Amino acid sequence: MPTEDTPPATAKHWQDCTDVYDFLDQIRLRPGMWLPGGRLQDLQCILVGYRVALGVHSIDEPFAFWPEADFTRWLHEKHGISSSLGWAAAIEQRATAETTPVEEFFRLLDGYRRDVARKPALDAKTSRLSGPYC
Repeated sequence: MPTEDTPPATAKHWQDCTDVYDFLDQIRLRPGMWLPGGRLQDLQCILVGYRVALGVHSIDEPFAFWPEADFTRWLHEKHGISSSLGWAAAIEQRATAETTPVEEFFRLLDGYRRDVARKPALDAKTSRLSGPYC
């Protein structure tokens, strides 16, 4: 998982991504291409598809973006952010005039990744496929 000491991501084909964070870095580089409307609900749907593909192909990769998974718990514990509609809706509601929901997501994601790098005990297991649909 990249940290502050990692060189910045460069644009590449999505098929060359090595994990969900590498894929998210590609979305960060070109958010207008991946999220033309700037909606985090669209990103959440992309990530649900990503997770389903992991399960369909029996790929064991940590995945923290289900509604009950680590990223959501971290948002609630660290920032008091929660929503029964999921992390995307919660972050969209939190966005201000100074930041877009996509910028806010990536700011929070960076904080989550820093905390996970410091505390590897957070469990991002991928054994469950239950979760919301788009």
